[in-house]
Amino acid sequence: MARYTGPKTKIARKFGEAIFGDDKSFEKRNYPPGQHGNNRRRGKKSEYAIQLMEKQKAKYTYGILERQFRNMFEKATRSQGITGEVLLQLCESRLDNVVFRLGVAPSRRAARQLVSHRHITVNGELVNIPSYQLKAGDVVGVREKSKSLQVVQDSLANNSNVYEWITWNNETKQGTFVSVPGRVQIPENINEQLTEITYNLDQSLERLADNDIVKGVASEQYVFAGANTLADMLSDILDNMQAELSFAMGSGSSGAPMPFPSGGKGGGKQLSDII
Repeated sequence: MARYTGPKTKIARKFGEAIFGDDKSFEKRNYPPGQHGNNRRRGKKSEYAIQLMEKQKAKYTYGILERQFRNMFEKATRSQGITGEVLLQLCESRLDNVVFRLGVAPSRRAARQLVSHRHITVNGELVNIPSYQLKAGDVVGVREKSKSLQVVQDSLANNSNVYEWITWNNETKQGTFVSVPGRVQIPENINEQLTEITYNLDQSLERLADNDIVKGVASEQYVFAGANTLADMLSDILDNMQAELSFAMGSGSSGAPMPFPSGGKGGGKQLSDII
């Protein structure tokens, strides 16, 4: 599975916080990256830009790319509970994240490498899939031949974090995934509600773009990214659709919304009912 391998400090500066852990370079320059540094005038971010950055922060934090993150969101949508919280719980239940939380690796990147190189076992069996979803009661351990690795010993010696939902036995080099963590037990500074809103809006746009009526009315020169907010964009498209239909069906200049004919496409529904 692909992963982000670029500079970490640059990403941390983008979000204004050290999302990858302690970073001395970030402490020296804790302003957004760019040629002009902190002197650049930056315009006010739109509502959608804030929501998008929150989603990107979650992806970078857990080392997940878009397709896999979207699949996890769809799985969280089908699950019981609050979608945003379930999404974070799925991220925390990944094998590479649990290896990091147990202190076996100093970072999620290092934990991913340990898993991929077959140094980690789950219930006594070797597992080399970083995205493997753990269940309550699963035992995660270090392979017998890998217990003497210097990186593992150093990481365990420097680890001081304790979590209620996992336990660790330093003698056997094994830990237990006791339960799925609740939102209050997840220390990451992520607003999962904004992430959920972003995906819901993206799904609405996809449904809108696939609509045959929108395809016939929307202009080729209309750029989706040019709208300040998704709400403005949807409103503009709906207005254009209504104007085109009013002209084509002879509604006059009254401006009253016209339903589709009952025998035709839409079955007497308003435009807002189709989207």
